Amino acid sequence: MTKMILGIIEYIDSAHYLPGHKTCGIVHGHTYKIEVTIQGEKKENGMVMDFYEMKKILKDVLKEYDHKLINDIISYPSVENICEHICSKLTLSFDFPLMVRVWEGEGKWCEINSENLK
Repeated sequence: MTKMILGIIEYIDSAHYLPGHKTCGIVHGHTYKIEVTIQGEKKENGMVMDFYEMKKILKDVLKEYDHKLINDIISYPSVENICEHICSKLTLSFDFPLMVRVWEGEGKWCEINSENLK
């Protein structure tokens, strides 16, 4: 079998603040770009997983964060904590090793592999 990596990208707009942080301690917002890749064997139908199903799972998870104050979900919503939180939710729905990368605006991102979750 051939092992392959598939990826999708979605976007959300959310607000947050980092309690006690000198510059990010006030409420502000970002457009977050969320990249998810899975790794798996190609099945008999020629696909690892249908992109439609991947996007459906990701969109269902991201509804919790989109147009919300992330502090209501995560007490210290740094991009690292957001990335870890999204990855832990996605692992419940994917039967593949996955990687999640969260971009906070442009030029700043965090990445985690599902095998590295605590």
